[in-house]
Amino acid sequence: MTRSEPPTLESTKLREASPEGGASSRRSSPRRAGDEPPPAGPADERRPADPARRRRGRLLLAAFVVLLALTWAFVAEPFRIPSESMEPTLRPGDQVLLDKLAYRLGSPHRDDLAVFHSPEGGEISLKRIVGLPGDRIGIEDGVLSVNGHLEREAYVNYRLTDSVYFGPVTVPPGHVFVMGDNRSNSRDSREYGAVSEKALMGRVLLRLWPLSR
Repeated sequence: MTRSEPPTLESTKLREASPEGGASSRRSSPRRAGDEPPPAGPADERRPADPARRRRGRLLLAAFVVLLALTWAFVAEPFRIPSESMEPTLRPGDQVLLDKLAYRLGSPHRDDLAVFHSPEGGEISLKRIVGLPGDRIGIEDGVLSVNGHLEREAYVNYRLTDSVYFGPVTVPPGHVFVMGDNRSNSRDSREYGAVSEKALMGRVLLRLWPLSR
C-alpha cells in the first residue's frame, strides 16, 4: 500500500488562498456612503397656480371693492367732527358713523344728530334737529321752547345761555330747525334759518372714536 504524505505548510496556504477556501476567504469590502443612491424626494419644481383659482380671487377682490364703494356712497360713512359746536356731546376730532339711508327711507325726528349741507355755502355740518315742519321754535331765557313748551336739555350748559332769547319762528314745510348742543358757540338755524330736508345727508348712528367715551 502507498502511504499518503501529510500536507505540507505550503499546500495549506494555497488552499486558503483559492476560491474554494470557504467563506473566510470571501471578505466583503465596506460600502461607502456615497455609493448608495440618494433617497427619492418631492419634485423641486412647484406646480403652477390654477388659472381658474386666480380668476376667482380677482373677482372676489373686485366685488369687495365695489361693495365697499356702494356702502360708502349710499349706506354708511364715517364723519369727523370739525368744530366745538356740538360739545359736550361730540368734540372736535371725534369720529361718528353716518346712516345715509335714514332720510331716504324715513323722516327726520326731533333729537336726531343730523349731517347736512348748510344753507350757507353748502358746507357739511352736524347739528341736532330741534324742530320739525310746522313747529314753533324759540328760546326763552336760554331754554328751548317747542310749540310753547320749555324743553330742558341735559347736554346744554345753561350757565352760558342765561338771558338768551330767540323767536319764536315757525318751521316751514319740508324743513327742519337745527341747533348745536353748545348753544353759546354754534352757528345754526338761528342765523341761517331752517334746513331743507333735501339737504340732509344722514343721521348719526354711533360714535366710532374715541372708544373711551
